[in-house]
Amino acid sequence: MALLIIPMTCFGSTLATSPPCQTPDDFVAATSPGHITIGGLFAIHEKMLSSEDYPRRPEIQKCVGFEISIFLQALAMIHSIEMINNSPLLSGVTLGYEIYDTCTEVTVAMAATLRFLSKLNCSREIVEFKCDYSSYMPRVKAVIGAGYSEITMAVSRMLNLQLMPQVSYESTAEILSDKIRFPSFLRTVPSDFYQTKAMAHLIQKSGWNWIGIIATDDDYGRLALNTFTVQTAANNVCIAFKEVLPAFLSDNTIEVRINETLEKIIAEAQVNVIVVFLRQFHVFKLFSKAIERNINKIWIASDNWSTATKITTIPNVKRIGKVVGFTFRRGNMSSFHSFLQNLHIFPSENNKPLHEYAMLLSACAYVKDSDLSQCISNNSQGTLAYKANEDIERNFSLRNDFLWDYTEPGLVHSIQLAVRALGHAIRDLCQARDCQNPNAFQPWEQIQSKCSKECSPGQMKKTTRSQHICCYECVNCPENHYSNQTDMDHCLLCNNETHWAPVRSTRCFEKEVEYLNWNDSLAILLLSLSLLGILFVLAIGIIFTRNLNTPIVKSSGGLLVCYVILLCHFLNFASTGFFIGEPQDFTCKTRQTLFGVSFTLCISCILMKSLKILLAFSFDPKLQNFLKCLYKPILIIFTCTGIQVVICTIWLIFAAPAVEENVSLPRVIILECEEGSVLAFGTMLGYIAILAFICFIFAFKGRKLPEHYNEAKFITFGMLIYFIAWITFIPVYATTFGKYLPAVEIIVILISNYGILCCTFFPKCYVILCKQETNTKSAFLKMIYSYSSHAASSLAISHVSLDSTNSSITMTDPSSGGRSAAWQEGKDLQAQAFAHICRENATRVSKILPRKRISSI
Repeated sequence: MALLIIPMTCFGSTLATSPPCQTPDDFVAATSPGHITIGGLFAIHEKMLSSEDYPRRPEIQKCVGFEISIFLQALAMIHSIEMINNSPLLSGVTLGYEIYDTCTEVTVAMAATLRFLSKLNCSREIVEFKCDYSSYMPRVKAVIGAGYSEITMAVSRMLNLQLMPQVSYESTAEILSDKIRFPSFLRTVPSDFYQTKAMAHLIQKSGWNWIGIIATDDDYGRLALNTFTVQTAANNVCIAFKEVLPAFLSDNTIEVRINETLEKIIAEAQVNVIVVFLRQFHVFKLFSKAIERNINKIWIASDNWSTATKITTIPNVKRIGKVVGFTFRRGNMSSFHSFLQNLHIFPSENNKPLHEYAMLLSACAYVKDSDLSQCISNNSQGTLAYKANEDIERNFSLRNDFLWDYTEPGLVHSIQLAVRALGHAIRDLCQARDCQNPNAFQPWEQIQSKCSKECSPGQMKKTTRSQHICCYECVNCPENHYSNQTDMDHCLLCNNETHWAPVRSTRCFEKEVEYLNWNDSLAILLLSLSLLGILFVLAIGIIFTRNLNTPIVKSSGGLLVCYVILLCHFLNFASTGFFIGEPQDFTCKTRQTLFGVSFTLCISCILMKSLKILLAFSFDPKLQNFLKCLYKPILIIFTCTGIQVVICTIWLIFAAPAVEENVSLPRVIILECEEGSVLAFGTMLGYIAILAFICFIFAFKGRKLPEHYNEAKFITFGMLIYFIAWITFIPVYATTFGKYLPAVEIIVILISNYGILCCTFFPKCYVILCKQETNTKSAFLKMIYSYSSHAASSLAISHVSLDSTNSSITMTDPSSGGRSAAWQEGKDLQAQAFAHICRENATRVSKILPRKRISSI
């Protein structure tokens, strides 16, 4: 295996307050020892001074422009590592760090990366070339950073050689999600795909369709520009201009390009919305010049600068217009705030940025807070003298909240997540090995290590109480949700109207369409009962036809009335077939109408019969006269049935029943008939109930008529069965749900139909078939005579009682001597009246009554 040893050149990053570096350790910005070392890359200075030598030498120039916000990001990494070291997470294993200042330059970042990859515990700073780095042990186990996507991509390509984990807290370029090109790259922020999509959606919803874009000329700016252009085109938003600024402040043309961009903005007067994909120092210079030119627009801010205090503290910044920005998720900042409050007691021997900040703070001790940031940036380009420790501590105390005001909570939270994710990965690796030994594991093993197991399809990630997103629980997707990929953040919802999914499903299933099918066992049972009822109807029809001239058939109203009633029963049984099978518009309209009209006709005929029986055997003259006026058979039947026909016709015209898909059930679609109008449906059933109640009253009054030929008490039982069935139907129908809902109505129809059929015809069939001796004319006349005689006797007794009462009322209080004569006279009158009534009723019964009753019946 070939071995190449590359001596590390001493790259110097001379701070304003320190001499040039003499050893590689001078290149480190901040360091702390530990069993496991983590590297960090932060652009603490905004640019690197250009070389005045020609030809230019291969050395890194001095960095200037101290950036408070980036300095705070480096402090956030230090604080997060200290928090892990002070927690029981790693139990005896401490984390160290090596933080480098990239000076916003790819070259400096590459130099720092070379040191990350140098061999651990080697007396010389060397990077070995190998064909297989599986057992190679570099000086750091992972790298946090960098912030800018341009620098992150360059660093990531070098770290990929050893598959060293790189966790970025700010790089959002979409291309970094490509695991083929960047296999060891991870990040704690979403890619620009989601940010640009949200921006395009905001612009489209706000009604803006003519916008401008300003971006940096680097991988971050160009990729964001391309992605955003695609998103805006999909939302019908047009781009008036695209301006690109140099990515680095060390570029001498940046001032010229900013002026040209502002001229373009002024020229495009109709463009009032400008999307800005720039770094903070670009935006600072752009806005400062825009304020001078009185440019007032709506600026859409990217996450790079949307919450930057450096921008919000620009003098007269409100004159630029409105700024709408997107930012990262925030976390709990209380512990970091406390860390900043006590920063003056934090050791600065191995922390050059902290030491430089203290010197700059002393140099700007008499500057107002609003100008302090600019003062620090300007003074960092010169040479500062060392101050006494007392002055440094006093200046820290006076500027206690300055750093906190410049803190960007979203970025600090992202850095905390990055450190904690690495901490949990190291914890998993150290459970089975001694990590106090720096050689315990190789960096690439951390990529295989995860805080949580991978969530399989059918599951989703649920963040635990910890703030970092790398640690989560896998929970099953709930019903009607699914996930078809691993480690999905949320489950996808199925279309509840057409699809469903069980718990922990990887896809949606189509809902099955259900209805009361012909093959269903309950449907077969109900159809069998309906067919049996039809057979009963046919059998009764045959029996009555063969015994047409018998008294039983004649007393039932004749063959025509019996046929009409039997036809109604036949139609009622047949209507149940329309409740079974796949619902169609025709069957939905037919089934209720057929049942309603046929059942009404049946009840109307029975009502006519009840009225006729009551009329034939009534001895009350007043009631008999009233019944004679009321008794119009054909008119009663046609009127009662006609009203129901009108109700059903109006129902069908204005709110006809129709087929409806009931999708409220989780796994099936119920194909059912929607009644159209509950009021019409209730009116139809209510009207039948009113007729049945009237029929019940008439039948109840005639329940004590001649036994063998009396239909009244059987009609009473039939109506009772009807009422019980339909009263039970209402709550059952209201609470039943699903494909068996039509079966409830079928059952009620069968019960009421069988009840009336059996009570109306079965007793007569029994007499016809089993008691033929009572089904003769002579037996019938004898029964009528016997009943009429009994009724006449009862009537005579009633008259006698009435006369006796009247006599008692008209009597005065006589003297004791005349009481016997008066009592004897009243007794004689009562006897004469009783004898007269008996003779009169006997004559009427023997001559008139039988003939009239027979003809009526």
